[in-house]
Order: sequence, then structure tokens, then C-alpha cells
Amino acid sequence: MRIASVINLKGGVGKTMGAINIAHILAEVHGKRVLLVDNDKQGSVSRFFGAHSYNAPSIADVLTTKGYNVEDAVQPWLKISPPGWLDILPANMMLLRAEKEILLDCSRPQQTRLKRALQSVEQMYDFAIIDCAPDLNMSAINALVASDDVLIPIKVDSFAFDGVKQILETVEELREFNPAIRVVGGFVTMWQKNNVNTQGEAWLQERGGLPMFETAIRKTVAVDETTFKRLPLLAHKKNSTAARDYLALVEEYLKMC
Repeated sequence: MRIASVINLKGGVGKTMGAINIAHILAEVHGKRVLLVDNDKQGSVSRFFGAHSYNAPSIADVLTTKGYNVEDAVQPWLKISPPGWLDILPANMMLLRAEKEILLDCSRPQQTRLKRALQSVEQMYDFAIIDCAPDLNMSAINALVASDDVLIPIKVDSFAFDGVKQILETVEELREFNPAIRVVGGFVTMWQKNNVNTQGEAWLQERGGLPMFETAIRKTVAVDETTFKRLPLLAHKKNSTAARDYLALVEEYLKMC
């Protein structure tokens, strides 16, 4: 199983939509068995797929209960074509309490809990895609320690580069726990054909300090519509520009795996 974290310390960059659509395309188009991990207390991925609940297990249980069976918290999303499938490991505000418990519990390693948990289901899936909160908290650190790959969505604006340097520095620091981690690259989201986006993308590619995907995700109303329809782009409007862009992005990513 290959594990990828989708992370940016800046909010509003299309991080959750990126994780959702990458995971869905891997399953639907490429026939991969995919686990989409909601690692954000806001639970946006969980709400999107109808998996948000305080009456069912979540990633908080996985992180705080020693030996917890991850399969007990996973919820299937059935709207997928065989042979691939897409499952959801949901999150809710209990993740905030889990963060505190992890920090207070010195009886076992704090940084490797998610890694150990996902190892127990690695034969069930080809990919795990982790949607991380825009923060470098314990759950995000656990995600990075568990990950093979890091993908960074970037919206080009005056604050576009905030946090990217810190993510890169954190990845280097965490090599102590995960020597194999690599930053696969950043990808521009909400791209529009104007000078700001063109120049910003060029700056990122030439001097941004991280590899960049060639594919940028164009801005389209179809992305906003999916949040109301609760359907990934490919299931909602497969011919939209953003859907085609995510297809190309996933093709790029698979060539790097």
C-alpha cells in the first residue's frame, strides 16, 4: 500500500477537494483499492461522503486506542465501479481530544501511531490518501510519518507560499521516523488564465524550492457544485475542466510511484 498525505498549512487551497478527487480517480479510473483517511477534525471528507458521525468509530479511536482494529472504523463508499473500491476512515471533533491524549500519553510512541495502524490493513489497499488539517499538530505529524509521498496543493495569491517552507522543513525533521518520505510535488489549484497565476506558477516551478506537477487544476464552478451534490468531480461533471485536470494529475502521480 502506498500512502500519500495531501497537506498545506494554508486553508482554502482546495486541499480536501484534491484528496477526494485523487482518491476517487485512483479507484474509479485506475481500479485501485483506496482508503481515504480524513485526518482533519472538521471532518469535511467524512461529511462529503456521508460518513460523519459521533456514534461510530473514527480516526480518533485509531490514534488513541492501542491495538485498535482499523477495519472497525472504516466505512465503505459503495458508489464505485469494480475492481477498484473506495473506503473512508472518518474524522470528527473527537480528533481534537485525541491530539491532547497523544501528547499526554508517554507510554508508547506518539509519532508512529497512524503508521502502525495502517500497516495492519496494508494488504487490503493499493493506496491510502490522507487529507490533513492545515496545521502541524500530532495528527498531521502522524500522517507524515506514515506517508511515502507528500502532495502540496497551492492556490496562487499573495499568501500562496505561506507554510510551504515549514512543511518542507518538517518533512526533513521527520526523516528520523520515516527515512523514505518524499515530497512528490506541489500542484496549483483554482488556476485562472491571468498574469498572477501564470507568473506565480512560473515562480513556483523555478524558485519555489519544491518539485511541481505540470498539471494545474483550473478554477470552475463544478468544484463548488460537488460540495452540494456530495459527488466527486468525475461522478458529477466528468467533462468539466477541473475533472480533466485531476485525471491528468493522477496520471502524473502514478508515473512517479
